[in-house]
Amino acid sequence: MDRRKSILDAAERSFSMFGYKASTVDQIAKIANVGKGTIYTFFANKEELFSEIITNLVTETKLAASSAIKEERPFYENLHNALYEVVELRKTHKLAVKLSQEVKELNTSPVTEALQRIEKAVLSFVQKELDKAVEKGEIKECHTDIVAFMMVKVYIALIFDWERDHEALQKEKMLEVLEMFVMDGLRKT
Repeated sequence: MDRRKSILDAAERSFSMFGYKASTVDQIAKIANVGKGTIYTFFANKEELFSEIITNLVTETKLAASSAIKEERPFYENLHNALYEVVELRKTHKLAVKLSQEVKELNTSPVTEALQRIEKAVLSFVQKELDKAVEKGEIKECHTDIVAFMMVKVYIALIFDWERDHEALQKEKMLEVLEMFVMDGLRKT
């Protein structure tokens, strides 16, 4: 078995269960069933280990978004599906859930920075999709950076904030809202 991978898996489990702040290298070593020194042969410290796990989560997030894109579907439907997959991942991925909780409760700086890295990756993905759509003439010229920011924030609000006081929106209803408030404004007339 690959020890480095075993350590990464153990660290992700630890961060998912206890959060970044409460996880220790000793704890990760126990979960990985290796000596603490073995961890240090692969990673300089807990921060480096955490950074690699976040890099993997960013990659997983981009993959979820990319896999939702199908050439035969309209642009707005593709973008909706990609955003929906990203937000669902954030909502169900144990590590993402725990990190969001830690930021709310403890405002741990490395965790805040990690979640910002993930959000920047999502914003970059959405902006690139918008840029492609503008280039293809599927939508009108716009400030794709601002539109990407707004779209991601709308999705987050509809899923996380809306659901605190209301029944969860179905995927179709979210598509309707996206189309009405965002896509209608981007359509070429």
